[in-house]
Amino acid sequence: MSVRRTAQGHLRIALAIAFLAGALAGGAAALAQGSVDQGSVDQGSVDELAALKDKFRRPAAIPFPVSNPYSAEKRRLGERLFHDKSLSADGSIACASCHERQKGFSDGRVTAVGVPRRALARHTPTLWNLAWAGPVFWDGRARSLEEQAAGPIIAPDEMAQPMDKLIARLAARRDYARAFARAFPENPRVSEENLKQAIATYERTLVSPPTRFDRFVGGDASVLSAQEVDGFRLFAGKAGCANCHAGWAFTDYGFYDVGLESEDRGRGAVLRIEKAEHAFKTPSLREAARRAPYMHDGSLATLEDVVRHYAGGIVDRPTLPPDLRRISLSESEQAALVAFVKTLTFDGDPLPSRAIVAEKSQALPAAHVTSISQHDKMFTPTRVRVKAGERLWLLNNDTRTHNVRVFDDKLDFDSGAQEPGETVEIAFPQTGSYLVFCGIHPKMELNVEVVR
Repeated sequence: MSVRRTAQGHLRIALAIAFLAGALAGGAAALAQGSVDQGSVDQGSVDELAALKDKFRRPAAIPFPVSNPYSAEKRRLGERLFHDKSLSADGSIACASCHERQKGFSDGRVTAVGVPRRALARHTPTLWNLAWAGPVFWDGRARSLEEQAAGPIIAPDEMAQPMDKLIARLAARRDYARAFARAFPENPRVSEENLKQAIATYERTLVSPPTRFDRFVGGDASVLSAQEVDGFRLFAGKAGCANCHAGWAFTDYGFYDVGLESEDRGRGAVLRIEKAEHAFKTPSLREAARRAPYMHDGSLATLEDVVRHYAGGIVDRPTLPPDLRRISLSESEQAALVAFVKTLTFDGDPLPSRAIVAEKSQALPAAHVTSISQHDKMFTPTRVRVKAGERLWLLNNDTRTHNVRVFDDKLDFDSGAQEPGETVEIAFPQTGSYLVFCGIHPKMELNVEVVR
């Protein structure tokens, strides 16, 4: 492993950030004119508005991993397991006991209470829109939804159920044996792996329903009030919320220290990197109005409290990320932000769609290059081909600290904290396919094909 400090890229970053800020400001200004006739707006403003809306458009399909493809029978089994209290040691709670749909798939408590009737250390996270996530839990300690599914079941302070006993109990029940056989016809067994895959499949289908904001993105300019449109303008511009609450789900699924008074180490304890201390996953803002209280510790009671925190309550410490802006917002601006966030919550019963469209993955061609750029929380290119033994160089042209990692039977690599301007060097000794990702911004993914 090698990390080299260089000065290149900083001017390029500054210019790119300035350009992006200008583009967002221009597009947001056009949003404020939602009721203005398009003919009175110059073509540049119309294009900027369309580009900004495109950043928040809903996807047409749900991604499922190749190792756990979607099936309706698998989803049905996962949903049944999710609501079954017999998965806990004393039969008192199910997964659904702490993840209630009407409460944003959280539970309305500061922290949940498990089988031992003791409060847990962290607030119950939402399950909405995790099909697009990488590592899960507040600290990202589970690398997939499959890995996450078993965590609460076997945790002594949560459901406290030993996995071997649970599998034996379910296997002894004819109804469950038949359900597992239907869900996994190629491996018709009641097993831990199949249980985790079924629950994870169900959880991936928990996609939040379209709201008034989606109608606005779709072209209905009248569906949001002037205050809500102003809130969107602030969200995407001055307030900088979209730096982390990005995309249609309003999260980049990354991990950040947001300046809360807390001794919880969060992602830092998982990665063992000082720059990741006190960092927690950015939650989706979809259905946020239902799931008070907020933050990883449930310490903020209302959305108004959350906005006030970012407007003046941030604890200053070295681990704060560059994406976290220090801003001054008036009371009316804070109210507009809250009003906008509420447009991301469905007005009726927020039922996930029963019509599931699974995304068809299409592999991009791999370029034979040995130098990779990291900028704006992305690798460029995202798919490369190298020869066995050939070195791959990854230059951090970003303003952020990254942590380049590979978890593979053939290669276990951890760059530690890769600061802006530093270069990471990786040698791939064996042929095969590898996934390189960032431990702090896990949606940064680089697929490496190693050939002879």
